[in-house]
Amino acid sequence: MKSKQTGITLIGFLVVLMVVSFFGYMAMKLVPAYTEFMGVSKAMTQLASEGGARSPDQVRGALMKKLDFQYVSDDTITPQDITIKRSGNAAELNVSYDKRIPFMYNIDFLLHFEKSVALQGNVDG
Repeated sequence: MKSKQTGITLIGFLVVLMVVSFFGYMAMKLVPAYTEFMGVSKAMTQLASEGGARSPDQVRGALMKKLDFQYVSDDTITPQDITIKRSGNAAELNVSYDKRIPFMYNIDFLLHFEKSVALQGNVDG
């Protein structure tokens, strides 16, 4: 009785290992940017739930302080990336920024993040 061998060859295993390693390296580069965005989102939600009258500069300053507590890098979001839009009586906080992540050689990832939340209370100005 002749038995047939089954399984993966060494060359096949190396090809699979290379593909898995490539995507693993890509994930190691991209996951920190997405976890940082989750911190931005959490800080914005916390700020939106706080009430009270304040100026747009006070809102920006409060958000920048909350971003420090969420371990968001100072060079990721600048005060120019934070906008406050008014529509009627409601105010909306919008954060929009790009993050460039070097990958390998001359290949970079450019990620665009944007989030908007409605603010509670009055925003003057």
